[in-house]
Amino acid sequence: MLQLLLFGCIVFPLIAAVAVALDKEGTLRRRIVYAGTGITALSALGLALYGSFVLPISPDSSLQPLMTVLDLALLVFILYVAVNIRHRLSMGLALGQLAGMVYLDFFMLEGHQATAFLADPLALVMVLVISLVGGIVCIFGLGYMQEHEDHLRLAKSRQSRFFFFLLLFLGAMNGLVLCDSLPWVFFFWEITTLCSFFLISHDGTREAKRNATRALWMNMVGGIGFLAAMLFMQKAIGTLSIQAMLAQSVVMHSTAAMLPVAFLCFAAFTKSAQLPFQSWLCGAMVAPTPVSALLHSSTMVKAGVYLVLRLSPAFAGTMLAGVVSLTGAFTFVAASALACGQSNGKKILAYSTIANLGLIIACAGMATPAAITAAILLIIFHAVSKGLLFLCVGTIEQHIGSRDIESMRGLYKIMPRVAVITLFGIVTMMLPPFGALLAKWIAIEASASAPAFMPVLVVLIAFGSALTVLFWARWAGLLLGSDPLSEKRPVPEHLDGSMSFALRTLLYGAILLSLFVPWIFGGIEQSIVSLFGIEGMFASDWGILTNGRGLFAVYPMFFLLAIGMWYALRQSRKAERGPRALPYLSGIQYVQDGKVGFNGPLNTLVEPKSSNYYMEAWFGEQTLTGRINTIAIVLMVVMLGGLL
Repeated sequence: MLQLLLFGCIVFPLIAAVAVALDKEGTLRRRIVYAGTGITALSALGLALYGSFVLPISPDSSLQPLMTVLDLALLVFILYVAVNIRHRLSMGLALGQLAGMVYLDFFMLEGHQATAFLADPLALVMVLVISLVGGIVCIFGLGYMQEHEDHLRLAKSRQSRFFFFLLLFLGAMNGLVLCDSLPWVFFFWEITTLCSFFLISHDGTREAKRNATRALWMNMVGGIGFLAAMLFMQKAIGTLSIQAMLAQSVVMHSTAAMLPVAFLCFAAFTKSAQLPFQSWLCGAMVAPTPVSALLHSSTMVKAGVYLVLRLSPAFAGTMLAGVVSLTGAFTFVAASALACGQSNGKKILAYSTIANLGLIIACAGMATPAAITAAILLIIFHAVSKGLLFLCVGTIEQHIGSRDIESMRGLYKIMPRVAVITLFGIVTMMLPPFGALLAKWIAIEASASAPAFMPVLVVLIAFGSALTVLFWARWAGLLLGSDPLSEKRPVPEHLDGSMSFALRTLLYGAILLSLFVPWIFGGIEQSIVSLFGIEGMFASDWGILTNGRGLFAVYPMFFLLAIGMWYALRQSRKAERGPRALPYLSGIQYVQDGKVGFNGPLNTLVEPKSSNYYMEAWFGEQTLTGRINTIAIVLMVVMLGGLL
């Protein structure tokens, strides 16, 4: 049974990917995608019900040499891609990866090491996030890509290629989080790198190709770090098994053993687009919306934070732990500040994603039960809400022709359903009692007890959380605006069935998960506490989480939220029936052709323009990027240089 579930999570998405690639005419595309994502999701749910497991693979199994051959073949293909795009840095990195893997396989490993598939609560959470959220994103793409290609006026559809890489992505990510052998993890790691390159460059524009190339070489830099880690680890402790490495916790605290862990953290930082590698993820915004949603919510970037969380018991209490947590917290603040200076909806989501990933890494660096619990909760709630918001922005852009949030002013009058869904998506990221804010509260509480850099971590995480409220609240306010002269009631917009299904499912998921967050928290904390062998910081009773210094009342706040929503709806309906007043513009004004403005020269109408203040002098990319990248590079040098 277990082997069948693993097949459904890892191999079946590949089979579905090949099938959709062969269906050039697209006659069976919807059925294949529905079947592929559905079976993958059911397999993931089956694994979650099965629980934690270790599945040994015999040393003489044919699977081990097969994986070695596939790994080398993949690296050769990446080299071919680098040569094909004529990018010298990518060629050099691809050659370095290939040479390193050949040396590891044929000169350092004696025969084929036994390995295993491994699942604990962290891996099972990741599989559920990848398979469920990722599958919903793929379904959304069925309706979205049809309109996207109509807009591009393509003579020949590229959807077969597009969905091939989307489905392959799901299988590779599931393989990555379920493998115990680092060479196997590396194989799936590089598949995600390759998939991201082809998906970002999908539209074939010059900008898309340039950003795809940047994503390729930056992630290959991380691949070099991953390979260096495997070489050092095999030399230092004689194993490439994650489970065996974590079992040697005493030995692991030596400098020789910490060095490969530091290189793995470096690889994770590149994959998760942490400073100074954030540019590849921001550049990925040129790709179609399902790609952005998949990269940010459930796959690519989550691979990096997963690896750091997986390694956290190995470096707990060391200097490396302090540097990792400080780097993550700094990224959280810096990326949140950059998001405050943006009006491009996708860029706001990109920087907020980088910020949340930084917070997860900061929690992993603290390496306490409370911090790890907060990190896992952030993975769950960030995946659902951020996936929802990316899909909303893509839907809005297709209807109004802009992803700028200033263009979304009064969106409720044009797209009432999507506007409400977007608003709820923002609320679930920003306000209590939803799970994302609960996770941030737990992270702040954990940082107050962190063994290293405690005062700095508390300040950074608290300040970063305050900045997130700024850009989320500004966006939410724009969605609720309206034309004071318009008597027209909002007309619900028409969406493709697959797009409507995806948006509604993620919305309901974000709300229901928050309703059940006390039980989710309890289950995660119990497993993490048993791993560390110490008591937890929090108690949960009747939906109220307490820790002696404060509390987070989930259900009382849900009750207050329901009352507030009821009152707001009641008052808005009263306002609709009441008299309408023109906005006060601080001057002589009049109405002409249904427009409100000033009485200008020669009695002409001068329309007023309003916009949010984005404080670009403080939070603009040109102002901050160079400075924060310099600080991030210094932290990276300290992380690696301190162990060399």
